Amino acid sequence: MQQRNQYKNIDDFLTDESFQKWVREGDQRNHWEEWTVENPERAKLVAEARLWVLAMRVPESPLSSSEITAALQASLIKIKSIEKETATLSVPLWNRIGWRSIAAVLVLGLALGWLYRRQAVSQDTLTYAELINRDADGLIEQTNNSNKPQLITLSDGSSVLLQPKSKLSYPKSFEGNERNVYLLGEGFFEISKNPKKPFYVFANEIVTKVVGTSFRIKAYTDQPNVEVVVRTGKVNVSSNQSLTQSSKASVQLLPNQAVRFVRDRLVFEKITDITQEKQIIKTVTAIEQISFEFSDVPVAQILKTIEEAYLVEIDYPQEKLKDCYLTTSLSDQPLPEKLKIICESLGSTTRYEMNGNRITILSTGCN
Repeated sequence: MQQRNQYKNIDDFLTDESFQKWVREGDQRNHWEEWTVENPERAKLVAEARLWVLAMRVPESPLSSSEITAALQASLIKIKSIEKETATLSVPLWNRIGWRSIAAVLVLGLALGWLYRRQAVSQDTLTYAELINRDADGLIEQTNNSNKPQLITLSDGSSVLLQPKSKLSYPKSFEGNERNVYLLGEGFFEISKNPKKPFYVFANEIVTKVVGTSFRIKAYTDQPNVEVVVRTGKVNVSSNQSLTQSSKASVQLLPNQAVRFVRDRLVFEKITDITQEKQIIKTVTAIEQISFEFSDVPVAQILKTIEEAYLVEIDYPQEKLKDCYLTTSLSDQPLPEKLKIICESLGSTTRYEMNGNRITILSTGCN
């Protein structure tokens, strides 16, 4: 008892385990309540110390030192702003020192509470590394370390235009009744249609489910949002944690619609018209703007359009195809399907070979 009679600062109480137990659990073995009311000045100090203990009562979570530091820095900024406001008052509501302590406790408590909430939710949300480690089948991982998009063709005929600083993991062949791939970064997907075998793109916090369509996903770990933008067809986007919880909640998107997953608030924001969103319009790639509808157009021009859209190089016999024209629709088709349609239209002597971003068309001419 004599020891706590010497307490002069809040720190003295915060390091006293019996005091913390009294505040958190109502433990009266050391008669803290009776001791507190014996002296008005003492009661004030105890009240402030209680606020500190209650504010810091956040369930244990593996917060990193950088997150805690950020929370403390944000708290200090808030406290300073409060000090400036209270300094203008002619009659302070509380003693100035007491007000700063209470403000610090409340702000710090809110900051730590927010960090815990974010950490708790993220524990249910699988990251790219965790997702590919959970996949039972062996996966091929493609990393784009270049400064331009990289074309990836999947075993089902689907194609992905993978942006720089991005990764895509996918199986050599799709087994079972699903087609699953995993994205870290940004990619434009054109999915081969197969209603009996839906296609899933797992991109950190979100899962995009499609049957056959084209869309772009932007899911970098160091950016505040994850975005899905639909060019053709229909997709369903949900949080990957909803799958483990058997939740049916999802956002359905149609052409020229998008959804943004806001990481700091853990919510989905649906955008019904991307033309009204300057932020999205600025990031639209060439392949999302080019039309693939052709009416009596030279084959050379069609191939040039494909080169511009996919940033690939196409070698073809120019002399043999210079008088060839096509009328065709290549919209909503993966690149391999586009090339197949062109070759079949030119005749049985025409075929193509693809090696990464280089395509070779072999032909004796059009019929």
